[in-house]
Amino acid sequence: MEKGLVIKSTGSWYVVRTDDGKLIECKIKGNFRLKGIKSTNPIAVGDRVSVTPNTEGTAFITDIGDRKNYIIRKASNLSKQSHIIAANVDQCMLVATVNHPETSTIFIDRFLASAEAYNVPVCLVFNKTDLYSEEESRYLEGLVTLYTHIGYPCYRISALNESGTDDIRKALSGKITLFSGNSGVGKSTLINTLIPGLHLKTGEVSAAHNKGMHTTTFSEMYPLENGGYIIDTPGIKGFGTFDMKDEEVGHYFKEIFKFSAGCKYGNCTHRHEPGCAVREAVEKHYISESRYISYLNILEDREEGKYRAAY
Repeated sequence: MEKGLVIKSTGSWYVVRTDDGKLIECKIKGNFRLKGIKSTNPIAVGDRVSVTPNTEGTAFITDIGDRKNYIIRKASNLSKQSHIIAANVDQCMLVATVNHPETSTIFIDRFLASAEAYNVPVCLVFNKTDLYSEEESRYLEGLVTLYTHIGYPCYRISALNESGTDDIRKALSGKITLFSGNSGVGKSTLINTLIPGLHLKTGEVSAAHNKGMHTTTFSEMYPLENGGYIIDTPGIKGFGTFDMKDEEVGHYFKEIFKFSAGCKYGNCTHRHEPGCAVREAVEKHYISESRYISYLNILEDREEGKYRAAY
C-alpha cells in the first residue's frame, strides 16, 4: 500500500502522485462512500489517499485521509447531491471580470459565502484590466475597495499582457491554490502564464452572449516551480450554496455576521424582523447594498427549493 495525493479526476479514474513521485492511475475500490456527504464524487483532487497497486500498473484507492476543508457546489439544479470541486486547499483565487464577460456580484458573493462555510480563504483576481473603459475601471476600483474592506485581498491583473501577475506568483508560493471563476474570465490564460509550458486550452468569449465557452471539464492539480500547486477547475456558470439553514446564511457574510450581534433576535434573518441591526447598517451604508442583495438572493433560492443559476 502506498500513500499519495489525488492530482486529477476524470469522474471514473483518478491520477495519484505517490509520496515517492510516481503517477498511478487509480479506481475506487467497491462501494466507496464518505460518511455524511452526499456527493457525486467521493474522492476529489487534493485528497490524501492510500492506494493498493496491482500488476497492471494501475491501483485501487482503498482509504481517504481526513480533509481540512473542501469546496463544493450543487451537482445539478434538481439534485440533492453535491459535487466536491477540490479538497485540502490553502486558498482559493476567484478570477472575475468587470466585462468580457461580466462577473456578477451575486456570483462573487455566493462563491465567497460557500468558501466561508467550508473554511477556505479567498482572494479575488480581477482580470482583463487592459480591456476596460474608464467607467468600467472606476467600477472595478469600487469593487476592490468594497471587498478589501470586508477582508478579501484583491488583485488587478491582465493575464494577456502579464501585468500584475508577479504579485499572484508571490501569493501562490508554497500553497495549494484552487482557481475558479465563470467561463471566459481568462482563468486558463492566467494559469498558462503562471506555469510556462503547461498549454492549457483557452476558450473564446462568445460575442453574442458575452459569456465564456467551457474549456476545462475536470479538476486537475499542477505543480508550481517554486513549490505549491494550482488546482484548475471547470468554469462555473452558477454557484448554489449548499446545506445552509436560513439563519446561518448571514454567518458566511463577514460584515453581516459582525453587525448581526446587535440584532434584537438571535435567529434574525435580517429581512423584516424588528430591531434588526443589519438592515440599519445597510441603510447607513456600513454594509454595501450589493452584498445585502446577494444575501437576500440566497435566502430566496432556499425558499423556492432550487438554485436559479444553471450549471
